Amino acid sequence: MKPKFGVVVFPGSNCDHDAYYAVKKVLGYEAEFLWHKEKDLKGSDVIILPGGFSYGDYLRTGSIARFSPIMDSVYSFAENGGVVIGICNGFQILLEIGLLPGVMIQNESLKFVCKDLYLAVQTSDSIFTKDIGQSVIKIPIKHGEGNYYTDEETLKSLEENNQILFKYCTIDGKIEPEANPNGALLNIAGIMNKRKNVMGMMPHPENACDPILSKTDGALIFKSVAMNL
Repeated sequence: MKPKFGVVVFPGSNCDHDAYYAVKKVLGYEAEFLWHKEKDLKGSDVIILPGGFSYGDYLRTGSIARFSPIMDSVYSFAENGGVVIGICNGFQILLEIGLLPGVMIQNESLKFVCKDLYLAVQTSDSIFTKDIGQSVIKIPIKHGEGNYYTDEETLKSLEENNQILFKYCTIDGKIEPEANPNGALLNIAGIMNKRKNVMGMMPHPENACDPILSKTDGALIFKSVAMNL
């Protein structure tokens, strides 16, 4: 049976339709939009918190969206083992609500960055990466506050528990400062929780699914999730 993806729609989201199009129209999975004021997840097997500027990023990225009625349901869903994917602004929301550790601060360059980048897959021990089948993937970023930061103790815990999923790297997989687009600690591009059912990543896999764009590495993430539910 094909999994059902629920794509949450917040005021200001601008990648919700991209995510819906990628999983439904390109990959052929069932998908449904979930309005932020609702609490019903409508039988979704996977929840996607999309990129964009929820509530205009007022106060702080993700700080208002985390109080949306639907986030109570998403939080309970995740706590009960449900799979949640936070992309860009969705990652920021997961940090704000406490489903993932750390914070996002402004890019080191103080500029918005939008370009294709390479990510080194750090582990295959997750539903998100188990079937990717390659060590380096190419996925675009588009953010102004993607500089992942946390305290030393949390950073050590992320490493020890194998929670770091992706790191920015060179085309040949080398994790170097020059490959870091935003100043994130350890070149971190994506992490997961200890239970390994909640993922946050700043790059946009939904924008690297359609062959017409000549980049499909993002589809590997969604396919891995679908095959391992």
